Amino acid sequence: MRRSSPPPAPTIQIPGQRSTWQTILSLLPYLWPAGNRSARVRVVVALVFMLLAKVATVYVPILYGRVIDALAPKDAAAFVIPLALILAYGGVRVASAAFGELRDALFASVQQRAVRQLALRTFRHLHALSLRFHLDRQTGGLGRIIDRGTLGMQSVLRLAVFNVAPTALELVLVTAIIWRLFDWRYAAVTFAAVVLYVAFTAALAGKRGRYRRTMNDTDNDASSKSLDSLLNYETVKYFNNEAHESRRYDEALARYERAAVRVQVSLNMLNLGQALIIALGLTAIMLLAASDMRLGWMTVGKFVVVNTYLMQLYQPLNFLGVVYMTIKQGLVDMEQMFALLRMEREVVDKPGALSLPASLSDGAAGEVVFEDVRFGYQPNRAILKGVSFRVPAGGKLAIVGPTGAGKSTISRLLFRFYDVSGGRVLIDGHDVRDVTQDSLRQAIGVVPQDTVLFNDTIRYNIAYGRPGATQAEIEHAARLAQVHDFVLGLPDGYDTKVGERGLKLSGGEKQRVAIARTILKDPRILILDEATSALDTRTEQDIQAALRAVAQQRTTLVIAHRLSTVVDADEIVVLQDGAIAERGTHAALLARHGLYARMWALQSIELGLDPTGAASRDLPADEAKDRARDQAGDQAGDQARDRPGDPPAEPTVESAGLVPG
Repeated sequence: MRRSSPPPAPTIQIPGQRSTWQTILSLLPYLWPAGNRSARVRVVVALVFMLLAKVATVYVPILYGRVIDALAPKDAAAFVIPLALILAYGGVRVASAAFGELRDALFASVQQRAVRQLALRTFRHLHALSLRFHLDRQTGGLGRIIDRGTLGMQSVLRLAVFNVAPTALELVLVTAIIWRLFDWRYAAVTFAAVVLYVAFTAALAGKRGRYRRTMNDTDNDASSKSLDSLLNYETVKYFNNEAHESRRYDEALARYERAAVRVQVSLNMLNLGQALIIALGLTAIMLLAASDMRLGWMTVGKFVVVNTYLMQLYQPLNFLGVVYMTIKQGLVDMEQMFALLRMEREVVDKPGALSLPASLSDGAAGEVVFEDVRFGYQPNRAILKGVSFRVPAGGKLAIVGPTGAGKSTISRLLFRFYDVSGGRVLIDGHDVRDVTQDSLRQAIGVVPQDTVLFNDTIRYNIAYGRPGATQAEIEHAARLAQVHDFVLGLPDGYDTKVGERGLKLSGGEKQRVAIARTILKDPRILILDEATSALDTRTEQDIQAALRAVAQQRTTLVIAHRLSTVVDADEIVVLQDGAIAERGTHAALLARHGLYARMWALQSIELGLDPTGAASRDLPADEAKDRARDQAGDQAGDQARDRPGDPPAEPTVESAGLVPG
């Protein structure tokens, strides 16, 4: 029966850009949070204060004009200081400022809570996205998107709610008052000037929004290149590529420079056009007022009122360009963050998913089963081709094979970083797709080959296995991992900073910290993903002793390059080209004289081991290696005789299918 081809692996796609109104609508739930009555009350009271502040603001010019008319020279003998009007004028100005400040004070907590909730939601969503997404994206760019998005949200909330909306309200009130106090001509000129101003600002700002997006993209690119280069500082030094990295960074900065200059020049053109419109509006109003004063239809006080209204109205409008562009920029920055939130999660829990026991204290060691598992990172490249094996509870299975055979992919599928294309992965008889990801990953501990530690203390990095662990529990885990005495010998002990990615510690020290972290987690299933392949032989032996202590009573899956570390496994699975080529115990695989035996023979040459499985450490190093090389050649000759017509070949790394890595 012919097997059907596996379905194509999903690809990561960033959702497309949405309109400005859609972005604003996405913001409203944070401004009016469901279930948070206190925040809603604050928003309502703040809006009331905003309305009172604007009413007081538009009443100021009227009182000011009446004061001027009262002080206008008439009869010197009858001159009286309009004390009540002056006090009322001062009181209204104070009220206008006070209501504005109270509005801002009430809204501050709502604004900051909204920013906090959006940033936290984005952060959690990024952690919930699949490994495929994070391998395709640049971390530096993601960090910039979150930073700009939260700052953009603050700008939009602050300016849109308490600048644009109050200005629009003030325009309506001022237009109505001018029409009432004077005539329709003044109202028409005022309204027309403001509408022309806003239309011009919106038209030019639309183009500037596109320029801003380009600047953001180039900024992300430059930030990512800088972060990537600095994180790989040692690699840059190894290859003497400082000039190359500087050139790449400068090219990114040059693209940012061109985009930033375009944004700035367009801003200058915007400001110039706005100043011209304001000047034309003020000139037209003053001409009308001067004409009416000459005809005796307008007093000096009213002349001052109409000009004060226009100056008062144009003052916020003078900043409308900056405000509009800040809001536009904030919406662009927010949209990039909302686009991340719209990213579909590739791996999701089913409704009603089961929960697995998390630690050995909650249940026994778990059983792991792979049933005809098929998987590929890309549709046209299969990595695993029908892999099946079973690790009984408390058992130890080793997976070996050439680089690229799919060993590490097995651990990623067990952790459910990806879903299989075909077959099933079972833990305790449950398909991992039927259990919650949280409980699944709580039940599994991993000691990776490349241990990356947080730039914090040794205490924090060990306690990361179980946040909230006591100092006694941390030290107990450190003793089991054989790192406690080393830590006590440091000047700062457990408060010692490990540096960026743990680079202040040696490879063996980092591995011991990683083992202590896993011990503290107390998982039911343990994955050792080439945990000692990058260490020297002496350090490897010390680490292996610690690993054996960790693996007791746990189901253990060992992914290994050095075969000497898996000789005690209950079963060894040999992968080649994504399929199981051989399986059995160490002795049985050696007796088979297949791929595993060839790999063992080649490694024996370097380690001074007997290719038949017996140690040769009692011999001098050179003699042990010569003996291993001769016996490896004998095995190759035996295999050649089993295949008539092929001349015996000198055993090599390539002939064994082994690529050191």
